Amino acid sequence: MQVAYDLLIIGGGINGCAIAREAALNGLKVLLVEKDDLASHTSSASTKLIHGGLRYLETFEFRLVREALHERERMLAAAPHLIRPLTFVLPHAHALRPWWMVRAGLLLYDLLAGRSSLPRSRGLRASDMAFADPLSGDHRGFVYSDARVDDARLTLANALDAAANGAEIATRTELLSARRENGLWRAELSDGRAVEARALANAAGPWVRIILDKLEVATRSQVRLVKGSHIVVPRLFDSDHAYIFQQPDRRIVFAIPYEDGFTEIGTTDIAVEHPEDANCSQEEVDYLCAAANRYFVRQVAPDDVAWRWSGVRPLHDDGSAKAQSVTRDYLLEVDHAGPPLLSVFGGKITTARALAEEAIEKIGPLLSVEPTPRTRARVFPGGAIADFEAFLREIEARWPFLGAARARRMAHAYGDRLGEMLESVEDEAGLGADLGAGLTELEVRWMRDREWARDAEDVLWRRSKLGLHGADARKVSAALAVNDGV
Repeated sequence: MQVAYDLLIIGGGINGCAIAREAALNGLKVLLVEKDDLASHTSSASTKLIHGGLRYLETFEFRLVREALHERERMLAAAPHLIRPLTFVLPHAHALRPWWMVRAGLLLYDLLAGRSSLPRSRGLRASDMAFADPLSGDHRGFVYSDARVDDARLTLANALDAAANGAEIATRTELLSARRENGLWRAELSDGRAVEARALANAAGPWVRIILDKLEVATRSQVRLVKGSHIVVPRLFDSDHAYIFQQPDRRIVFAIPYEDGFTEIGTTDIAVEHPEDANCSQEEVDYLCAAANRYFVRQVAPDDVAWRWSGVRPLHDDGSAKAQSVTRDYLLEVDHAGPPLLSVFGGKITTARALAEEAIEKIGPLLSVEPTPRTRARVFPGGAIADFEAFLREIEARWPFLGAARARRMAHAYGDRLGEMLESVEDEAGLGADLGAGLTELEVRWMRDREWARDAEDVLWRRSKLGLHGADARKVSAALAVNDGV
């Protein structure tokens, strides 16, 4: 059976889901297909930051930094449950860049941000005891602000808003083939469907070139695959701020508080050949451990690593010799040879909304739609929260049996949608069986029925990080399999 759509989107990462959201809000009939889970690859393997990219100033990417900083402000307002301000300390110990250069870069960072709700950068003071260099106690350095994000859940939030406005989100559904015929794209999907669409958006991330080859379409732009790896270790410092450290090879490495009791360390920049090369190698683990050990009293060894991840970034190839110098900006290319094809090269979590807006600006007129920016001031599902701490107190008062830690985790994950999940729950028994680490049957089935979760990995490593805390994968799988008539 043939089903007609305005726009068929390939890829359920942050860019594909953001395009689906913008397109649906512009009145287009949208189908998004993802061969695995939403955010199952690069979009759940980021550094977990919403940021302008301080280091991009060294490669003169002022437009990208400015756009990212303005998007940072929008995202803080649109998803306060998923995105939170984060203070960064940049010690001047082991510095390879002169003090004046770093200070000038931070002043430019502030200038490009414009009016921001976050504090401006400044030099460290003798009174900044919490920000002193962890090893030496030295106060030379700087402090500035960016934000942390739950990357997988932000991707999910885009998909949820798209679906709420008419988009169809088809996970575990692969594009098998597509061809131009009689002014339409005709596509065969792995779920057995044959569908028609007036336009196609290739947002397949690291697979963007593979999809183009499958479509037998040539483009001017090329993709450069660069792997970035991270490790999670037992907590290395007690404060809630993050560190950004300069390394002997001129790279920077972040150390960020992660979950309860852990520190995230990353990232690397290594050129790879294939999207499947997303694995954190032993050499990268050794590099990241050594990077942290230059600065922290609490030393870390490879055996201390509790979790590791690696994402392959599909960067727009600008011809840079070094992987870390390749632009983090995005490029959208439209092929007009028949029904339009839009291909996404590059992009980052922070600028996905802006990328989606530009994508609809490019493809909308080709579909006889006058595009209108719809998401600049739009909150994400769960994000209608004026004061998160006040909201959390309401949750704790209404459902005290959750406990403080679980209430905070769930409030951050679901925002104001949590009230809908717990609406009929009056006591602990209403949550269902305990699956470990505070996860319950009720929450798992919510993920299954409302958030496209299909297996334990979806639940434990993307929609929550409770696999890190010992939740039972077998019990989760059993809970997902129960047919409770919902």
